[in-house]
Amino acid sequence: MINSSFRAIERLPLISYPLLNPKRLFVKLFRVSFQSSSDQRRFGGAQLVSMAQSTKQLQMGIGCKPGFILPSSGEHVEEAIDAIKAGNVIAVPTDTLYGFACDACSAEAVNRIYEIKGRKLTSPLAICVADVADIPRFAIADHLPIGLLDQLLPGPVTVILKRGSSSVLEKSLNPGLESIGVRVPDFDFIRSVARGSQSALALTSANLSGQPSSVSIRDFEELWPQCALVYDGGTLPAGRAGSTVVDLVNPGLYKILRDGSAREETTAILQNFGLKEAM
Repeated sequence: MINSSFRAIERLPLISYPLLNPKRLFVKLFRVSFQSSSDQRRFGGAQLVSMAQSTKQLQMGIGCKPGFILPSSGEHVEEAIDAIKAGNVIAVPTDTLYGFACDACSAEAVNRIYEIKGRKLTSPLAICVADVADIPRFAIADHLPIGLLDQLLPGPVTVILKRGSSSVLEKSLNPGLESIGVRVPDFDFIRSVARGSQSALALTSANLSGQPSSVSIRDFEELWPQCALVYDGGTLPAGRAGSTVVDLVNPGLYKILRDGSAREETTAILQNFGLKEAM
């Protein structure tokens, strides 16, 4: 049965789609399917289909259609990077909430996020980068005390900084605003995607505008078909408060714009570095 299934997949034509090579995806699903004797196995909160179902889906081209669900594990980072580089929107878990992510330097992809959420174009998006060291490519941080960002990030904090003239961000991202919210989530999967994409990810909560934030992929199930890929990391434990948003644009000052899930810890770090709260 195994040999015949491999022969079947080898005969499948490559589907013309910018995200995934279906043969490569089948091999990954095939391996997971045989990790237990049951036809289906839950992995990272995602329901993976059996080998027979996977083969049938690939023959029909279903496995590469929008809304395909994968676990947010390291072996699936490559598909996410391919999706981002192809200008698509994906849904991913973070250390706070599930979010929609795309290449922040692609105007078309950014507009797609607004369409999915039904969000006004005047509502700004934050960006996610892989490491604190990446921030100067996209925003100005040299006015901050040395080591401050390393204390705040990675973590459930969004820092607001000036973009500056040297920022490589797409000009259509948050037009008219001189500042940008920057995240480095304490979540390996999304950081690996950002690192592999060699860009910043535009990031916003995975929900319709004005609706409750999502801590499970089931919370935004109606929006799955709008995404190229949906990554399941199970139910997130941080609650629906989201990240703490702090304005660090002005030297020596900070202003908490949203309490989020880490206000007390964030305030303590800022004050330890000598920053004063703006009135």
